[in-house]
Parts: sequence; structure tokens; C-alpha cells
Amino acid sequence: MRIPESELIINEDGSVFHLHIKPEQLADIVILVGDPGRVAMVKVYFQEIECEGASREFVWATGKYNGKRITCLSTGIGTDNIDIVMTELDALANIDFTTREVKSVHKTLSILRIGTCGAIQPDVPLNSYILSHISVGFDGLMNWYDGRDSFALADFEEAFKKHVNWNKHLPDPYFVRAGEDIIRRFEDCTVKGMTVSAPGFYGPQGRVVRQNLAMPNMLEDIESFEFKGFRITNFEMESSALAGMSAKLGHNAGTVCFAIAHRYHKAANTGYKNGMAELLQLCLERLTA
Repeated sequence: MRIPESELIINEDGSVFHLHIKPEQLADIVILVGDPGRVAMVKVYFQEIECEGASREFVWATGKYNGKRITCLSTGIGTDNIDIVMTELDALANIDFTTREVKSVHKTLSILRIGTCGAIQPDVPLNSYILSHISVGFDGLMNWYDGRDSFALADFEEAFKKHVNWNKHLPDPYFVRAGEDIIRRFEDCTVKGMTVSAPGFYGPQGRVVRQNLAMPNMLEDIESFEFKGFRITNFEMESSALAGMSAKLGHNAGTVCFAIAHRYHKAANTGYKNGMAELLQLCLERLTA
């Protein structure tokens, strides 16, 4: 089936609409970072830079590390941006831009998001590296796509909604596992995490500034939720969409976050640049091992 121009916009230079990347410029290993400035931190480790570009918040570079091609791409903040990024990355890998048809052989990308987060469990230290074995979407993004129940963890969803008395005006949360290969590569050097992706930094993550919350006991209820050996460990804003869309589109993806804030201990590390650089290098080593 030919995909119409209105549904997948291809720029005049042959690049995909938002990312401005051409199919041949995308590596099979992709690192996603929220902050556009963090792409420069990653590409400093590349032994060779093949190509790079920028469009809006989407800054990218493709190069080599340990002899393997890697693309590093910034997403900006939020699951809405991940919807754009994942749709266009998959199109670059699995759609013929000349015929506008899906390729007969599916390509699986290995995608790792490296970001920052806020820890919520008292025994998860500030400055921990947390691997999102399961991501929890408060954003509602995957509810817009057909077949979300084929990969979402229904038993986790029902237990969670009951435990926190989920507000009926909020989108149904969804729970998705990370790719098994990502878990295998990182589980021995990270905290085992179940990560909430919120559609905002303040209210949706339980912060009160000048507006009260629809679920006043939200943080305490989330912190006390346990199911099948998992506890919710941290808040961030992108991992659920990455896990959900990757599961739906057939890619191997996951998220590792540096816990630079601690909601339980009311602490934060604003001088986290060195720790982030160490995490980036660790991730490059593990992805190319």
C-alpha cells in the first residue's frame, strides 16, 4: 500500500519531515537524548563523524564508536515529541521513500533513551542510574493507536488504577516492558526500575506550586504501589511512548535515566554534567559490546 504524501511528508531533499534525516544517514543503533545540547556530549566520543544536522529541537549526528555506526538524536521534552521521533525513525528504516511502500523485510532498530529523572523510593539513591524495565504512561499516547492491548501489561494497569484510585478524568495509564536486549545489556549496572512518564513537569509529577492536584495523595500512593516484584522508582517524561511505540513497531528499545532529583528526600543535584558524561560513555560501551 502506498502511503500518501499527507500522511508521511518527505522533504524535497529526500529527508523525513521533522527530523531532516535521510534513510541512508540513519544507523541501526540510535541514542535518544532530550536536550539538543547533549548530542554534542555524545558525539565527542565518536571516533568518526559521518554526517549531522538540525531542525527545530531535533539535533542529530551519525558516527562510529567501537567500529559500529550510531545515530544520536535529540527529541526535546515530552511523549508528543517521541510520537514524532519514533514514527519518523521507523519510516526511515522500514518505508521505501521512492515508492512510499512498506519494505518487504522489516528492520529492527536498537534504541536507547538516555535522560534525567526524579527518584521517588527512599532506598534508591540520588545520582543512581535507573533502567526502565517497565514504563508507565500517564500521557495517554498509546491509547490513540490500535492494538495497544497486545503489548500493554493489563494486570499491572488494573492493579495500579485500583491502588491509587485513578481519577476518571485522566487518560488510562499503560504499562510496557523494555526490549529484552536492552535489559540484558544494562541490568547489571543499573537500578531495576518501573518508570512513570508524565505529560508535564509540575502537576502530572505531583508538584504543587500554585495549583492543587486532582489526586492530592498521588506521590504517596504511587510510592507504595508494588506488583509482581516491581515498585515505581522514578518520574520522567518520555520512556512510556518510546517503549510503547517500539513494541508496536517492532524495535528493541529502552530508557536509562540519571536520577538528578529525589522527590522523597527533597534533594537535587544541579551539577550533574560529569555524571551524565560517565553515563553516556557507559551506554556507548554497552550498546556496541
